[in-house]
Amino acid sequence: MNPLEPAYLNTAQQGLLTGKAQSARQMLGRCMCCPRQCGVDRLKEKTGFCQTGSQAMVAAFHPHFGEEAPLTGRNGSGTIFFSHCNLSCNFCQNFDISHGAQGRAVTDAELAGMMISLQDLGCHNINLVTPSHVVPQILSALEQAVNKGLHIPLVYNSSAYDDSATLKLLDGVIDIYLPDFKFWDSEIARDTFQAPDYPDVARRAISEMHRQVGDLVVDDAGIARKGIIVRHLVLPYDLAGTRNVMQFIFKSISPHTYVNVMSQYRPCGRAHEISALSRALAPSEYKAALHTARQEGITRLDGH
Repeated sequence: MNPLEPAYLNTAQQGLLTGKAQSARQMLGRCMCCPRQCGVDRLKEKTGFCQTGSQAMVAAFHPHFGEEAPLTGRNGSGTIFFSHCNLSCNFCQNFDISHGAQGRAVTDAELAGMMISLQDLGCHNINLVTPSHVVPQILSALEQAVNKGLHIPLVYNSSAYDDSATLKLLDGVIDIYLPDFKFWDSEIARDTFQAPDYPDVARRAISEMHRQVGDLVVDDAGIARKGIIVRHLVLPYDLAGTRNVMQFIFKSISPHTYVNVMSQYRPCGRAHEISALSRALAPSEYKAALHTARQEGITRLDGH
């Protein structure tokens, strides 16, 4: 196997992708796809926290040029934005997509067609945005897309609120994991998205992601082929706990982890409900966060 070839191609060639898709589909009958563990029968269109039934909902799909440099390249990252979310931050910058009903239900065949369309446009990868609640649908669509000639890396772009059992189904499927480690403090996580277990879940999830794909590997053109990129959105008053997050990445994941310390926080959605989040990030706060990342040993910083 070519080490830069997408992992899912080898998995499909071994006949294992079908079994993964079937196992994931069974999870929908008493949904345990994510840490919310709602237990509803999504196959019968019952819905839980994510408000998604048997079909994935897609808000948009197109080449995106605002992702990390190794993902964007010259031709863009082929993003598929799934509607709804299993986390639903009250300050989400895509609030209409994650909290509202923007988008439409798509069949697995339609989702596969989107993947092929993005590849035909020259995108460097298929970037699955907010995928945690629709892993079964993604696996089924991927099987069809492979049969249609899909051959570019698959990116799993999540909040890191991912169930370990679901992630294990993705072993040998996902090429690039793109988790966003949002909060270190469980009380803040409780207040912002009713998930006090978020920090523990995120640490386990990111550890499992790295176990599967390792540190980021790029080709001769600097385009990502395999590995993990960890995002961290800096928040006002250091609510995200940047130092603890960077220490965890360096000590528990890898000192060679590619990290994107993000500066774009601004109050969106229902951010005003938490006074500390009701203002934009100050340039000095972002500068301090970058300094903290470097102090903690992070050297592969996107854009720096």
